Amino acid sequence: MIAASCQLAKFLDQHALADYEALCLRADEDPEWFWRAVMDFHQLHFFRPFDRLLDTDKGAPWARWCVGGTTNLAWNCLERPLAALGATHEAIVWEGEDGLRRVLTQDELNLAVRSAAGGLAALGCGRGDVVGLYLPMVPEAIVAYLAIVSLGAIALPMFSGFGAQAVAERLVDAQAKAVICADHTLRRGKRIEMREVIDAVVSSVPSLRHVVVVQRDPDEPFVADPRVGIEQLTWTRLAISSAPQRAIELDAETPAMIVYTSGTTGRPKGTVHTHCGFLTKVALDFGLILDLRKGDRLLWMSDMGWLTGPILAVAAPLLGATLVLVEGVPDYPQPGRLWKLVQDHRISFLGVAPTMIRAFMQQPEPEFRKYDLGSLRVTAATGEPWTPEAWNWLRHEVCSGRVPLLNYSGGTEIGGGIVSGTMLHQDLKPCAFAGPIPGMGAVVVDEAGQPVAEGQVGELALMRASIGLTRGFWRDPERYLESYWSKIPGLWVHGDFASIDADGLWYIHGRSDDTIKVSGKRTGPAEVEAALLATGLIAEAAAVGVPDPVKGNAVVCVCVPARATVPGAAVDAQLRDAVVASLGASFRPKSIVWVSDLPKTRTLKIMRRLVRSILLGDPTGDLSGLVNPDSLDDLKLHRLPA
Repeated sequence: MIAASCQLAKFLDQHALADYEALCLRADEDPEWFWRAVMDFHQLHFFRPFDRLLDTDKGAPWARWCVGGTTNLAWNCLERPLAALGATHEAIVWEGEDGLRRVLTQDELNLAVRSAAGGLAALGCGRGDVVGLYLPMVPEAIVAYLAIVSLGAIALPMFSGFGAQAVAERLVDAQAKAVICADHTLRRGKRIEMREVIDAVVSSVPSLRHVVVVQRDPDEPFVADPRVGIEQLTWTRLAISSAPQRAIELDAETPAMIVYTSGTTGRPKGTVHTHCGFLTKVALDFGLILDLRKGDRLLWMSDMGWLTGPILAVAAPLLGATLVLVEGVPDYPQPGRLWKLVQDHRISFLGVAPTMIRAFMQQPEPEFRKYDLGSLRVTAATGEPWTPEAWNWLRHEVCSGRVPLLNYSGGTEIGGGIVSGTMLHQDLKPCAFAGPIPGMGAVVVDEAGQPVAEGQVGELALMRASIGLTRGFWRDPERYLESYWSKIPGLWVHGDFASIDADGLWYIHGRSDDTIKVSGKRTGPAEVEAALLATGLIAEAAAVGVPDPVKGNAVVCVCVPARATVPGAAVDAQLRDAVVASLGASFRPKSIVWVSDLPKTRTLKIMRRLVRSILLGDPTGDLSGLVNPDSLDDLKLHRLPA
């Protein structure tokens, strides 16, 4: 019954398609039909219809979309929902770590965006100007994002946990004209200063002209720092400084935002996303594949500096859902805070990360049992690959087998997902994806670009450009081509290992550049880690390959003990035996390293290349995406001999 009533089923019926596989096949054969059909299904608004959907005259890496058309991402998120949902619809509900709550109705959201847009325009911010966002997940983050893009300016969202160097690098590279920051936020009861970070970097960003400060207490007196040297004003003053301004008509391919990704070497890469591209990709992924719909209450604890943040800012208003924003972390001030939020706000659509779920599994008491989770209709997940134990715990214990778990994976450069679960596939095998998202042209290939055999692990790649794909790296076209289009000619190589099983289900096995090759045999770290985690002795693991004079590489397993585990020789032996039983004697770990935490990105992905670099004493490269720098202290104590 759930599957029959979902948006995807309605789309299939509308186009007389037998099943999901038939949709993927037709989308691959006729992308012109497919993307138009997605736009029509969601009634995306174009002021002027486009003449040509796709122009690849300059090659797939430089595809242009909706040529000749005009639209505005913010207009689609504001004007249409106001008419469809009414002024009193709850657009945003916010809860702070200290229990404070705020609500913005659709009418209040629209007015706030127009007021902020008018204020930014009065500062001289307009088409093509970059405006940085350095904000926690508060309502002003969504308002500011939509206000910026409504003007034709370019939003630059940054992780709220960044330090001064990471913020300065991005503002300088993007040549930002203004930045909107918070004075501070709260995390685990601690006050985290944010305005101080901006004040410290202003002198190193020559392009910067304005700093706008969102105060946690708007009534608190605001004092401009004379040492900053440029205009400083409060968010409140910005909103009343000029006449409100509605979203303007823009060329469909106008850049809407730059989202930076971090690597282990080199400066961060600025992915560029356009109005028509990001709008359509969000409508496809969340409105069709993940089934977010009118009336849903959406909670996905995230940050504007991760692509999920901007996706939420667009998906909820575009699709008529209420966005529940939350400051802080899922297990503070209560160990079961996430489940309490689901209960208190009647969440129907919950996004999680596998790493988050594994952390909940380590708590001494099953906190979820204390709360009523009956409002849940959908759970979705992205980030690290799942383990069967964590998948089954969420699906069958927390959600009692009642709520679908939709696995979703893609990337910042994609503008969303490549593979996903769907509401049509209710009982997938643990850790699986139903298949590729239609229109992506996704394949799994070997190093020569040929499709791999059933069950074989290969590179996840795209055969063609898709509408949500980045339009390159900001001011760095050669690096863009080198990063994605040069490894296998004619294919976008995403950098993930993947496989397809006999039932047509897809799996992601982690980053292909984390490959471990022992005595000529190759595996991804996920397979080693799955064997370790299945013992129940550890909470988390990072398997890396280190140089070995005989095997070429040897496996080192860096582990966080489970709550009841006392590390020692006997436990080490059990873990080694588990890996051998799963993968064979060649992959017997050379050593087991015990730490209290593993370094993770702000998206809760384990930074395995960083683990390897520290163990070997190699340069660590860009650390701006690291959310828990204290985790490096343990690792440094286990540096391997040269």
